[in-house]
Amino acid sequence: MTTSSSPWSCILFDLDGTLTDSAPGIVDRIGRALAQLGRPIANKDDLFSWVGPPMLESFEQYGFTPNEAIEALDVYRGISEAEGPWTGSRVYDGLPELLARIKEAGVPLAVASSKPEYQVAQVIEHFDLKQYFDIVCGASADETVSSKADVIAEALRRLHHRGVDLSRTLYVGDRIHDVEGATAHGLPVIIVDWGYGTEAEAQGSIAHVGSATELESHVLGSHVLG
Repeated sequence: MTTSSSPWSCILFDLDGTLTDSAPGIVDRIGRALAQLGRPIANKDDLFSWVGPPMLESFEQYGFTPNEAIEALDVYRGISEAEGPWTGSRVYDGLPELLARIKEAGVPLAVASSKPEYQVAQVIEHFDLKQYFDIVCGASADETVSSKADVIAEALRRLHHRGVDLSRTLYVGDRIHDVEGATAHGLPVIIVDWGYGTEAEAQGSIAHVGSATELESHVLGSHVLG
């Protein structure tokens, strides 16, 4: 049961760029995948924009045909599976402690990420965060369900099935895809400044925060937004 200390009945979190600083590992694996495929390696700054959106979509936007993008995705995932999708990642400072306090307050938590669900589960397990989340939701392995709106829809479906009160659900992310995906379901969004989005990508959010402490003031403190 949600305590009066939180204005939210349920909170959904993005993974990459929100809970974990995963860009260094992801960018490195993308570069090696492109090299294996004999493709020019994009500038590392440009590759940071790949972190967050569905990877298949990013390969297609890079110039791969749909079939080539599937092959590239297989190569990328092969590298990731060999090393573990958590390689080159770390949990942002203060987030485990904040998740523990939200959990103690009785607010149900979920992860809703465009990363394949089996990888999301592996990352959450590796960093010992599974204990805080009621559900962990990600894209389908074939990425037919990969947009943030689709993943959030599935997360909300699972939470509803568990009897979770969704009347005041919040989404926490770092990119425009998070804002668009959440608002498609009428959910307010808080954007974290430590992720990979630009200031412009925070447009449409109800707040953007620069630290776990500041985020805590919105999710457990006196701020009632939206």
